[in-house]
Amino acid sequence: MPYLNVKTNKTISAEKSSAVMDQLSKKLSKALAKPEDYVMVELHQGASLIFAGSADPAAYLELKSIGLPAVQVRPLSKLLCGILEEELQINPARIYIEFTEAKGSHWGWNSTTF
Repeated sequence: MPYLNVKTNKTISAEKSSAVMDQLSKKLSKALAKPEDYVMVELHQGASLIFAGSADPAAYLELKSIGLPAVQVRPLSKLLCGILEEELQINPARIYIEFTEAKGSHWGWNSTTF
């Protein structure tokens, strides 16, 4: 159910990309109390992206999930920014995150919906 899409203007090796996605998947699963079997993470590196008029390292994230209470958004922002800062050296002040709560009836999986 949780889907995290990460776009960054940094260029990342395939090995590093895989390691970052694995970490995001595991930590997101734990933070949302959702089985990792349902977590999807997508990472687009080397994107054409400027932020605040600068091409310095930046990222845009979209996190969509069924059952995403507003009280979880701030801690999730801290978690996700922390991972990107530690693993990719992206300053949290150069990261935007869009959080979206989806209805189970509007989230398809395995030829049905949740």
